[in-house]
Amino acid sequence: MRAVNIADLKNNLSRYLNEVRRGGEVVVKDRNHPIARIVPLAAQEDDEADLMELVAAGSVKLPRSDDPLPKSFWSAPLPKASVDLINLLREDRDA
Repeated sequence: MRAVNIADLKNNLSRYLNEVRRGGEVVVKDRNHPIARIVPLAAQEDDEADLMELVAAGSVKLPRSDDPLPKSFWSAPLPKASVDLINLLREDRDA
């Protein structure tokens, strides 16, 4: 595990990210106080296992290939805004 201050991390970000890609970890320090850790992402199998746990818990529903979006979804007109957004932006910028 390597520790690095923010300024060094900013100046050599690619180098430290390559280190993480190879499985290493980088501890980020602000004025020599650890504030964060950059670690490699978990393997894709772990992500799929997490998704299956959510499906089993009923929190997520997987899409069915035989259940496409209706054609009306793609051709429906966008709703009109009930306010004039351009004028609201101008008023906000002028304030």
